[in-house]
Amino acid sequence: MRELYLPTGNEYVSLPDISERTAAIWSFSCLHMGAKGLVEFRGDGSVPVMAPFVHSRGANLPLTDMAWQRLEYWVPEFTAHAGSLTVRGTILAPVCERGFIYRLSIENASDSPVDVAYGLEGAWASTWLCVNEDKEILGTKRVTDSLWNSGPVFEFFCGLPFLTFAPMCDLDTVSSHSERGGAIDYTLERRVTLAPGESEAACFYWGLGYEEVAAATSAKEMLRQGWNHEMKTTLDYLRSRSWHTDDAHLRTLYNTNLFFCIFYSTGLTIDTEELVLVTSRSPRYYVSAAYWDRDSLFWSFPSVVDADLDLAREMLLYAFGRQGRNIGVHSRFIDGTVLEPGFELDELVAPVLALERYVSASGDRSILTLPCVTHGVERILRKLKTKRHASAALYETFLMPTDDLRTYPYLTYDNVLVWRALRALSRLYPERFASLADEAEKVREAIFEHCTAKGADGRYFVWSTDLNGNSDVYDEPPGSLLLLPYLGFCESRCPEYVNTARMIRSPDYTYSFASCEFADIGCAHAPHPWLPSIANSLLSGEEERATDILRRAFMDNGIVCESIDEYTGECTTGAHFATAAGFVCHALRRALGGVNYEE
Repeated sequence: MRELYLPTGNEYVSLPDISERTAAIWSFSCLHMGAKGLVEFRGDGSVPVMAPFVHSRGANLPLTDMAWQRLEYWVPEFTAHAGSLTVRGTILAPVCERGFIYRLSIENASDSPVDVAYGLEGAWASTWLCVNEDKEILGTKRVTDSLWNSGPVFEFFCGLPFLTFAPMCDLDTVSSHSERGGAIDYTLERRVTLAPGESEAACFYWGLGYEEVAAATSAKEMLRQGWNHEMKTTLDYLRSRSWHTDDAHLRTLYNTNLFFCIFYSTGLTIDTEELVLVTSRSPRYYVSAAYWDRDSLFWSFPSVVDADLDLAREMLLYAFGRQGRNIGVHSRFIDGTVLEPGFELDELVAPVLALERYVSASGDRSILTLPCVTHGVERILRKLKTKRHASAALYETFLMPTDDLRTYPYLTYDNVLVWRALRALSRLYPERFASLADEAEKVREAIFEHCTAKGADGRYFVWSTDLNGNSDVYDEPPGSLLLLPYLGFCESRCPEYVNTARMIRSPDYTYSFASCEFADIGCAHAPHPWLPSIANSLLSGEEERATDILRRAFMDNGIVCESIDEYTGECTTGAHFATAAGFVCHALRRALGGVNYEE
């Protein structure tokens, strides 16, 4: 049976693989600046890191008839049966807390008293660093009984303490632990006799921290605040950021993926408490826990602007701050150092486009004068100048928006972004960069002169050119020619644009998937319809067709992925793609009339 997962999390902790079948948590993780990525605690492959259990009279009562809902589109909650008992479980990662809560309630639905033992059990088998590739961290696992929480504390050492987690319960429990082949097995058990119709609930608070005291007191802080407070605070946070549309399916899809974007494309590091931006805090995404200017600022950023302007501002400060030194480099670690080298023009100008969007939506011009922002803008312009052709007002790139190597150096889409960025800077800084408006106009003219070619139905926009007569017909979902009207470069009725859209949507185009059940554009990087392509369609006049796909596509159990199968609508590549989830959310909200600021 294929395993389906329900992700949840908060600023500090990610729980990407909660089993929909068993309610087990197979791993949990947090961002760690010292480790330059995501640190994940895992079970041993056959035993999850955490799972609920119910026993009666020494016999295990399996959970059956499992049914799930999400409170405010994000907090997973199940109901199930265990013999004559009704079991309800809620997995809450409270906002602003270093940890999460697993709450279990048991109700006796029989006519006789029942002796019940219930709680959580699991195995901590390994600890991993997840940055694109997953590497097991070599160190020492230790579990001790601590006075700080009257229970076990799980500590990982790499010479010094590295990361620790610890539980506390609001009811008396019995804990036990043992070692097995390098794994640490544990049980947290509550024992009670329930009369007919009687129920009881226990909250297991799990805290994370650098060492024993930090982890145990993180759990204790949540326990002291109490379940009701933590739940209310979190639900209030979610309600204040969710968006309503009358279509129930699209409303659920939007809000679930919005919170997946917020909590999985941004996060606070456990060791330095800094906000960082990543592709995804889920190791299920194949290039997880690293930073791309494009992914964070062109995809996830617009949806955050729609929902949380304060967070959007902090995202910009991180992009221009820690990441500012290497803007435009393929990908970086969360501390700003280079992960994958290679210049990408779309990434170089992405911070400017995000800055323009934020100022337009918020009216906050104070950010424009912050040193990290002004220095970042100057750095971008200096780098941009080195990429300009000697005579034509076009700028080259080394890698395309898929991060694949270019065919020809001058990409039409990338140069449209340059045009937009130059125009934006001339308006954001009129006293300083007014002359950039002239350069923007030259770029616009050069695109129509050099980045178009004559086809059977008239001129069209090429994908790329070498300015020596060579060009290609192609498109990439991460940076599509279909977005030219959305970017303000041309009207949707522009003849060159009409011809371009017709060509790449044609059944004759290799990656159009035009005759398939789920028809949208893919590319050589992943030859299936992309979810960013569906976002592109939402933003380019194809709202009806694109929303129909979103209503029908299974994706990654309702979570946006990179691409889907053209016949089944199920995830084919890039599960748990958090930044793309943001782009789909923004595109959907805009298409349905939910964005009210000038873009």
